[in-house]
Order: sequence, then C-alpha cells, then structure tokens
Amino acid sequence: MSARTRRGKQRKQDGGRTQARRNGGNQMIPHPPPITSFGITHSVKLRFTATAAANQTVVTFTNLMDTINIALTTVTAAQLFSRVRMRKVEVWATPVLGTAVTTQVEFVGSAVGNEGDTKIHTDTSMGIEPAHVVARPAARSGLALFNTGSANEAFRLTCPAGTVVDVSLTFRGLPGIFTATQNAPVGAVAGGWYYRGLDGLALGATNFPPVINASGAD
Repeated sequence: MSARTRRGKQRKQDGGRTQARRNGGNQMIPHPPPITSFGITHSVKLRFTATAAANQTVVTFTNLMDTINIALTTVTAAQLFSRVRMRKVEVWATPVLGTAVTTQVEFVGSAVGNEGDTKIHTDTSMGIEPAHVVARPAARSGLALFNTGSANEAFRLTCPAGTVVDVSLTFRGLPGIFTATQNAPVGAVAGGWYYRGLDGLALGATNFPPVINASGAD
C-alpha cells in the first residue's frame, strides 16, 4: 500500500470518527439512563433577625428542620423535608457608637454523629461598622453532613438585639409521613406551608423571626 493510499484511508477514518461525535456517538442505549434521586433537594439561604440579645443560644437540627413546615391542621404542623445540611452561618451584629459589640458562632456539638470541630468564630466591632462573622462547619465534622431533625446541637449563637443572621441550608426529602414540628403552629391554615423562627418557635414567640411577609410565617 502506497503512502498516499494510507494517508487517504486515515483521513476517511478520522472523518468518520468526527461525524460520529457530531451525531452523539453510538446511538444504541442498552437501557434508560439512571435517575440519581426521586427526592426533592432544596438549597436556600434563610434570613432571621434577633429581637433580643442571645447568649450562647443553642440552635438544634430540629430547629433547622422546623424552619420550613406544612400545616396539617390549624394546630399541628410537620417538617416539609426529612434531611438538612448546614452549609454556612453568617452574622451581622448591630453597631453601637463608642461601644464594643461582639458576636460569635460556635460549632461545639458533642453528640455522636453530630460532633463539631469546637471552633468559635467571633468578631468585635466599635463605631459604625457591624461585627461580621462567616462560619462554616469543618468539612469532615459531623455537623457538615446531612442530618435528621433531632435535639442535637447544630451551633450556638451569641449576638446583641437587632442582629441579622443568615443560615445557608440544603434540604432533602422523600415522599412519606413527615415528622411533626417541635412546637405547634399559630394562626396556620391547613395545607399551607410556612417559615418559622430559627429557634423553632412560631412567629409570635420566636426571638429570631424570619425576614418574610407575615402571611408566610406561622
């Protein structure tokens, strides 16, 4: 076979492979592609404000799960999801002119499976700028994993009144019987879904109400 013939044959083969790639390659599929999950995944940043000062207030995974719930009746509600992962907590503490203002977030959970890295994230500000903390649970700690709603500690929060708290969460859920919220709803309509306070309490009782129209919070 001459060199010219070999080069011509190689061009034809290369052209065929290029055309196959353009056409999506092998069009024969032995079975439908897999579906990774039929569940619902919802990533969201929820914002709350502190109506009073907090001193190492414990926020549990039940509190986080209860932040989004659905009313079963006017006096009972259930968590909308079955798992939650805490990605980040960000805090802005209201400044006071001439006074030191401190805020801190602690990941000191000690329950088996929900261990924290024992780090304390803190900032102190004076003057016109807020104290600002951005805290993430350590990637290899139990607090960074998906968790069920439990009384185990997610984080502790210390801040003055007027503080803004953003919590970045990822929820997951599957069809089934949902877990009841820790506290009963107030003024809810059966079938509606609602936000509630970071401490798990309804709007009228919480120290950390959600920043949302009141019709969307119980």
